[in-house]
Amino acid sequence: MKLRYLYYLMIFLFLSNCASSKKINYFQNNDDSVSKELLVNVEPPLQIGDILTINVSAIEQEAAIPFNLFESQNVANQIPLPYIVDAEGEINFPVIGKIKVTPLTTNQLTKYLTTALSPFLKKPIVNIRITNFKVTILGDVKNPGSYPVLNERISIIEALGLAGDLTIYGDRENITLIREQNGKRTFKNIDLTNKKLFNSPYFYLSQNDALYIASNKTKVNSSSVGPNTSVILSSVSILTTLIAILIR
Repeated sequence: MKLRYLYYLMIFLFLSNCASSKKINYFQNNDDSVSKELLVNVEPPLQIGDILTINVSAIEQEAAIPFNLFESQNVANQIPLPYIVDAEGEINFPVIGKIKVTPLTTNQLTKYLTTALSPFLKKPIVNIRITNFKVTILGDVKNPGSYPVLNERISIIEALGLAGDLTIYGDRENITLIREQNGKRTFKNIDLTNKKLFNSPYFYLSQNDALYIASNKTKVNSSSVGPNTSVILSSVSILTTLIAILIR
């Protein structure tokens, strides 16, 4: 009977040393006080290669037609043409001509076009949307892949939610954010276990960002142990037997 208890104790100690809630729980370093933080409205800047839809309307709708691009001039079947931000960070807008749109946000570009169109239209209304805004999540998540973003604002938490969250084997302290912006590629390590993430400039993602979730030590070790797990347990059993014999 003592041998059995000793065996269970060895197994418990073995397993307890392999896991820790500090490696799993998100947003640690919390205290019991209620904290309030000012939320900043973060807008990603436009980038080279972005695909934009720009719709211009006004009180006199016919006057706004020259400022909209369509595949067909047939009023009953008008399909808007997108604007692609070229290698110079510009788009070619009807009547106005070349416009430098990087590193403006869609809101800033909207204000710029509204002012630029005022001499031609009475109370112009400009609506702009990035149609190719997406984020890619790879690694140890339940549903890796690329996900379109409709509202041009998404946090790391929301992005991981789209991918079904990390698996139990995802390393919450070792997430790599890959961002291409202004002709440069940057790599940033993200730690989901630290509450400071909320104040990070990388908390909100930009278009075409990629997140890679590395595997934790448990999965890495299991990949090398794998079929040898039973051998390890047998070794533990033999060890406990020897200890029991020696302490008699």
